[in-house]
Amino acid sequence: MSSGFKPGRNGGVIAVFEAAEVSLLRSLVSMMLGIVSPGQTSDDPLERALGIGDTAVPSDPVLARLFPSAYKDEKDSAEFRRYTEATLRDGKRADAQTVFDTAAPGHAELTPEQAQAWLRSLNDVRLTLGVKLEVTEEIHDEIAMMSEDDPRYPAYVTYDWLTYLQDSLVRALW
Repeated sequence: MSSGFKPGRNGGVIAVFEAAEVSLLRSLVSMMLGIVSPGQTSDDPLERALGIGDTAVPSDPVLARLFPSAYKDEKDSAEFRRYTEATLRDGKRADAQTVFDTAAPGHAELTPEQAQAWLRSLNDVRLTLGVKLEVTEEIHDEIAMMSEDDPRYPAYVTYDWLTYLQDSLVRALW
C-alpha cells in the first residue's frame, strides 16, 4: 500500500494517496460531517447566538464517544457540555472539511495546520468506526483470523488502514 504521510517542509507533511483511497477518505469524512452536524440548540435567542447548546448526554453511542462527559457529576458535565459542545462540533466539522478539501491522489503537501486537522479528523473517523464495529484491543487478531468473505471484513480492514494512516501522520509530524 502506497498511502500514508512523510515529513514535508516547514513542519508540514506530504500525503500520498491513490485515487480509490481518496474516494474512501472523502466518503468517511462526509459521514463525519453528517454525524457532527449542529446539535440541539437552546430556544433562547441569546443562548443560540452565543452557541450555548443542549446539556443532555447524547443517546447515540457514536456521539457519546465523540463528545464524552467532562465530569463524573452529571450536573457539572451538563453545564460544561452546554457551553462547549457547539464549538467542539464546529471544530470537528472544520477538521473533516479540511480532509475533504485537501485529500488528493498522488502527492499533496499539507501545512502544519492542515496536518493537525487531518490528525484530529482521522481520530474522529476511527472512533466512529470503532464504536460501530465494537472494536476491542484484540482487533488485529480478529482481522488476521477473519475470512475475506466475512461481511465485516471490509469495515475492519478500513479501520486498520485508518489506524495505519494516523500512525503514519503522527510519525511524519514528530
